[in-house]
Amino acid sequence: MSVKEATQVAPAPMPAAPEPPRPRKKHRAYDEVPRWQIYLPLSIYLVFTLIPFYWILLFSLRPAGSTSLVPWPITFDHFEKVWTERSFGTYFQNSVLVGVVTLLMTTLVALAGGYALARFNFKIKRAFMLALLCSQFVPGALLLVPLFEIFAELQMINSLGSVIIAETVFQLPLSMILISNFIKNVPYSLEEAAWVDGCNRMTAFRIVVLPLLRPGLIAVGSFAFVHSWNHFLFALMFLNNQEKQTIPVGLNTLMGADSVDLGALAAGGIIAAVPVVIVFAFIQKWLITGFSAGAVKG
Repeated sequence: MSVKEATQVAPAPMPAAPEPPRPRKKHRAYDEVPRWQIYLPLSIYLVFTLIPFYWILLFSLRPAGSTSLVPWPITFDHFEKVWTERSFGTYFQNSVLVGVVTLLMTTLVALAGGYALARFNFKIKRAFMLALLCSQFVPGALLLVPLFEIFAELQMINSLGSVIIAETVFQLPLSMILISNFIKNVPYSLEEAAWVDGCNRMTAFRIVVLPLLRPGLIAVGSFAFVHSWNHFLFALMFLNNQEKQTIPVGLNTLMGADSVDLGALAAGGIIAAVPVVIVFAFIQKWLITGFSAGAVKG
């Protein structure tokens, strides 16, 4: 081979660079568990959860005296009976009024108190937080006698206002603690930037902080609404007139001393449950986000 030919020989190929090691997939304990061991317990739990709902739906839709396990023929006589003859239309309106007003009052007062706890330091702050936490261990039944005496002095017995005030006071401690945690998760620098731009504290809170609190406000408001909707003791003790009673008290009137109208009671239970189910179906994504955010201290 000549020198010229030797110089024209192609250089030997360079060795390929080694491939970077692929990241190992994180080992999870449940990856080795057969799927049936996961789905079977969940299916059993789902069956035991849905059977009571099917049972109450069955009693509300099948004719009186029927023993069929399938609601056929379907009848709405029980719903018509409780709505007209048992005044459930009035009970429903009263419950909606109590729930909505309690929601608004609880949210507004908890928002103001939660902002003070999150943004200000004062001498009795720790003692005040401890008092809020300890109040959650007091059962509502212990408050019936003092609240009844107070409302009697104010001439508010047999008024929906007494139930609204009692429900609001009962919901405020937990709501205020949750709201304060929501506000702590909002960076304080955002408010300071708004102050630099010329906003006062109220305007900065309304423009900057309040929009970020929407999941938390929905979580607190929905919790207050559902509790006031389902609460039985306050409405039973403070409301004597049938036209002022709420749905939980109305359900109690369907159970007599000697007999129970199961069809009417089931229909009343459906009427009481459907609004809450509809509300939670629309707000579930904000509800989960709100409670998870409020559970973490910022």
